[in-house]
Amino acid sequence: MRISAVRCFAVEGPVEIGAQEERQVGMLDIYPHFAVRPAAGARHRLEATYVQVEEAGGAYGLFGPVFPEIVPLIRSKLAPLVVGQDPRAGEYLWDVMYRSDRHARKGYLMMAISAVDCALWDLRGKLAGAPVWRLLGGPTRPAVPCYASMLGSSHEPARIAARVREVIDQGYRAQKWFFRYGPNDGLPGMERNVAMARAVREAAGPEVDIMFDCWMGWDLAYALRMIERLEPFRPRWLEEAVPADRIAEFAQMRGSGRVPIATGEHEYTRWGFLQLLQTGGVDVLQADPDWCGGITELVKIGTLASAYGRHVIPHGHSTYAAANVIASQAPATFPMAEYLVRHQPTAQHFHVHALAPQGGAILMPDLPGLGIEIDAAKVETRRDL
Repeated sequence: MRISAVRCFAVEGPVEIGAQEERQVGMLDIYPHFAVRPAAGARHRLEATYVQVEEAGGAYGLFGPVFPEIVPLIRSKLAPLVVGQDPRAGEYLWDVMYRSDRHARKGYLMMAISAVDCALWDLRGKLAGAPVWRLLGGPTRPAVPCYASMLGSSHEPARIAARVREVIDQGYRAQKWFFRYGPNDGLPGMERNVAMARAVREAAGPEVDIMFDCWMGWDLAYALRMIERLEPFRPRWLEEAVPADRIAEFAQMRGSGRVPIATGEHEYTRWGFLQLLQTGGVDVLQADPDWCGGITELVKIGTLASAYGRHVIPHGHSTYAAANVIASQAPATFPMAEYLVRHQPTAQHFHVHALAPQGGAILMPDLPGLGIEIDAAKVETRRDL
């Protein structure tokens, strides 16, 4: 049993995607001309990129959508390492890809490794005739609970209340909202952030968890002032308040008040997460299997987190990879998944089998592999990359 090829391709087709109602703060917002960028507009066409690992007997593993930026790295650096190898030798293949380049520790090359790793898990599942969550040792529960990630939702008070109640009525017991303002907006922006948080808590009531995401758009001084203001709303966490590599600042934030701290969406491998854990700067690890090293590495990050008594709640770029891992691991470490209510339907647009919550939880299918299959009826063009 040998890998015969690693290919990347893009599909394109028509889609109706509504405009975002609000944009979130970001790192570039310290420069005023970036801070006034509008939220994303409506779209009528969609292109998505996938990686496919093929086995000589005709089976293949599929993963995506992935960032197009990683395609040249997969083709030039990773494909030559894995072609001709046994696809079941997962630990060997991951280690070879990781050790092949001294810059593979983080960034786009690790994202490329992650994509190939996830495609390999899909292939192994298809070869075994079993879902990935079963290959990893699951299931550990009947369904995977999800929280509603509200990226792009309006901050107008009446709309906040309506959106909060809507996702509660759909069965979600937790939801995350995204701040719009940062240090450049001064005290008026800070008060608008507080007003948004207050509106979410008042609409959610006391029995629903709420969380807030800053998308690395604040600095430490601003975050410390906001933590004090957010404490009365009892958030389950404050996410990525500062850029991801400022590990010591996360520890300062965590020690400053009673708001739990979350980060890790932009961290990589077990070694990066070990630093976060050792510095005591994080309550919730948000490793993304699309980026952190794949499914293989996310399981190892979970083992580290369990030893430190921390939760892993993966970032929701790919519902398929994250949910398969969560379904296989102990709920005490992997309690739930993120589901971006406005964006995941678009990310899964070209798929035959959508993986979406019903009643606030994902009932994992028994499909072999990850369950990703391209729906030819939605594809107008397909091109090799």
